[in-house]
Amino acid sequence: MQHKLILSSPLLGITISRLCQELIENHQNFENSVIIGLQPRGIFFAERIHQELESITGVKIPIGYLDATFYRDDYRRRELVKANATKVPFIIENKQVILVDDVLATGRMVRAALDAMTAFGRPSKVELCVLIDRIYNRDLPINPDYVGKKVNTLATEKVLVEWKEQGHEADNIWLITK
Repeated sequence: MQHKLILSSPLLGITISRLCQELIENHQNFENSVIIGLQPRGIFFAERIHQELESITGVKIPIGYLDATFYRDDYRRRELVKANATKVPFIIENKQVILVDDVLATGRMVRAALDAMTAFGRPSKVELCVLIDRIYNRDLPINPDYVGKKVNTLATEKVLVEWKEQGHEADNIWLITK
């Protein structure tokens, strides 16, 4: 297996800051906005976005974590997967939801998340913020509103995101070729 470094700690921090500035431009005071990170790995990215937005704006922004595993259309076709906790301690009815995930590939997890969100209300708008957009791998017509980095990948390649919060020495994003 070959590992190619896509993004590392210093540049990752700059990328997160840029995404936060874009979010501030579009949401301004965040009075009607919430952040929902997709389990399992999108929550680390959502936390980083959340912390930086609150430190820049001084506004408390509600944050939650959503596991859409059981809403996936390929759930029964996949190997047994472990479910993660869903923690959305607020109603999203008429809110602007910023859905956050680390990697967008086929779009199936995002579609599942849209279905899963209905248990918490009907948002007025949903925007997608991703750290890595694996272009040319989409199965569904889903595109992000905010993108950290676009990466051309083959179906045989995988994007691995390592966060310090997971116990890694540094934040790194790798392209792995089998």
